[in-house]
Amino acid sequence: MIIATAGHIDHGKTTLVQALTGVNTDRLPEEKARGISIDLGFAYWKTADGALVGFVDVPGHERFIRNMLAGVCGIDYVMLIVAADDGIMPQTVEHLHIVDLLNIAHGIAIITKTDRVATDRVAEVSAAVRALLAPTTLAAIPVLPVSATGGDGIPELRNEIAAAAKSHAQREFAGRHLRYAIDRAFTMAGSGTVVTGTIFNGAVSVGDKLTLSPSGIEVRVRGVQKQGKPAQQAAAGERCALNLSGVDLNQVGRGDWVVATTLHAPTSRLDVRLQVLASEPQPLKHWAPVHLHLATADVTARVAIRRGATITPGNSGMVQLITDKPLVALHGDRFIIRDQSAMRTIGGGSVIDPFAPASRRHTRARAAQVVAMENPDAGKALAALLACSPCGVELNPFERAFNLTSEKIGQLVLTCSAVMVGKEHPVALPHATADAVKQRVVETLTQFHRDSPQALGANIDAQHKALAPELTTATFTALLRELADQHKIEISGSMSRLPKHIATANPADEKMWQAVRPTLEGAGFNVPPLRDLAPAVQIKEALLKDFLHRKSRTNEVIRVTADRFYPRATLAKLAAIAQIVAAAAPAGQFTAAQFRDHSGVGRSLAIEILECLDRLGITQRIGDLRKMRKDFVPILGAATAPPPAAAPKPAAPQSKPQPPRNFPPRFQKRY
Repeated sequence: MIIATAGHIDHGKTTLVQALTGVNTDRLPEEKARGISIDLGFAYWKTADGALVGFVDVPGHERFIRNMLAGVCGIDYVMLIVAADDGIMPQTVEHLHIVDLLNIAHGIAIITKTDRVATDRVAEVSAAVRALLAPTTLAAIPVLPVSATGGDGIPELRNEIAAAAKSHAQREFAGRHLRYAIDRAFTMAGSGTVVTGTIFNGAVSVGDKLTLSPSGIEVRVRGVQKQGKPAQQAAAGERCALNLSGVDLNQVGRGDWVVATTLHAPTSRLDVRLQVLASEPQPLKHWAPVHLHLATADVTARVAIRRGATITPGNSGMVQLITDKPLVALHGDRFIIRDQSAMRTIGGGSVIDPFAPASRRHTRARAAQVVAMENPDAGKALAALLACSPCGVELNPFERAFNLTSEKIGQLVLTCSAVMVGKEHPVALPHATADAVKQRVVETLTQFHRDSPQALGANIDAQHKALAPELTTATFTALLRELADQHKIEISGSMSRLPKHIATANPADEKMWQAVRPTLEGAGFNVPPLRDLAPAVQIKEALLKDFLHRKSRTNEVIRVTADRFYPRATLAKLAAIAQIVAAAAPAGQFTAAQFRDHSGVGRSLAIEILECLDRLGITQRIGDLRKMRKDFVPILGAATAPPPAAAPKPAAPQSKPQPPRNFPPRFQKRY
């Protein structure tokens, strides 16, 4: 359990911690010289039951409120300290406001220096403290008078703390990624960079590879210390020191986090619920400049209130905080805002969406989503989001915002009767929505093929706009991929079609095929290009080209080049020739000329055919040679190679031209 002190300067916070633990938390020479706390101090105490209690002693001076805010983040219990002689002072009130805004509900109020005043004064201050606590989260905590110097009340205080430590529920760390808030950084000889802080979530072990955020520096944990002693692991709710490698002292400091790499996502926009203190003299206006304190970080920010409205003192509202530099935050993190000059606390609240969008902030849909995310239970928040998000819920930012593991998010999606669509950027969709979209896709494709039998398929973009415009392109495409994996549709480029659809299975195309087929099959290995084929079959070239492209989808014809199509059986024979030529060649590698000579086609056509076989994966080009890569039979069907083409007769040698006999000698050189 982690306890922080709170209260006005010189009310005995440090003295009380020393009386409980024996440790003087004022470690700086200036603190010892001036007798006041300037920065955070730390001490530990083990109860009789063996429970470990960590104390964070915070400074009480108003000038060091920034340090106080860093000390009370992530605590479980508070000791609000009020001196009996002074009574309630300004920093008593401000510290209590901060603790209340941070939603800390466990603690004890301690009236110190009772040895300096009369009994009725102690009773008077105790009553005033109870009245001060009444409207806060600490209304029910006990009030105990003590004298740290005389020892009165110290045993009772120890008993109260021991009982609280015994009943304290350890924070859940299983299923959560590490988040460690840094409050101090220094170097040690022989060790290097050391940081101290509190583990908010998860656990850290020696050897872990993590990320320093928001800078993004990758670090490794060389060592872990708890209570100044080496340890192998520390978990959520514990304070510890980490010896880090991979980072220099000038690169790390208070306000930074050590996180699991998956959580490294600095943000500058946070949707939050903000409570304005009732003591504020004016309403909080749109675009007000503030200091934002979240965990140990302190950054300047602006408050964006919907439609330029205000939040009156004592009330709360949904706002967006826009920071001047990135910081690290997750859903549920508590924060404090102070005025532009950092002189007074204005209010505080909790983070709802740490990755708030910059656009469409004021739409009804976005407002409903923010309300849904406000639920502290991740499962209920996801269910509410699904109900108001027609385009589905992006799971990567949701998973990160709630600090969930991939296994946990998968369980939540199932619990919400939803499905996870997509892999790299998954989206959760209700089962009913996903099934309805996929059913409409199949139904509309059936009707499309009925109305346009010659079309290769329906345009996917057009389907998206007509069937599910509310879904993102990536989500709609992922649903189509699922249908394709289930063999209910086929996807080819920008089109989709039913698996059994043949674009040429209609009377007009069948008639055209009967006219073209004999010419293609009768051409042997020298199939003519479209410009020669079209006149031969008396079909317009553009019409014939469209038909053969569609016919090639059935694999009855194979596109060798953009304007040359071979019957599959013919190309299978050519592949068989390539196989025979390869078998006879050294190391199974043959040239285009060898294939040309065996097949009897021209050199240019031989190269085009081999390039087609390369695309089909039957042959593979290696420089100027080729080899067989796969058996052609599963791709083109069985075929037998014809005998080698007859070698062409060598041309008769030509005699060297002789110069004309009657030309003058000066012209004979031309010949």
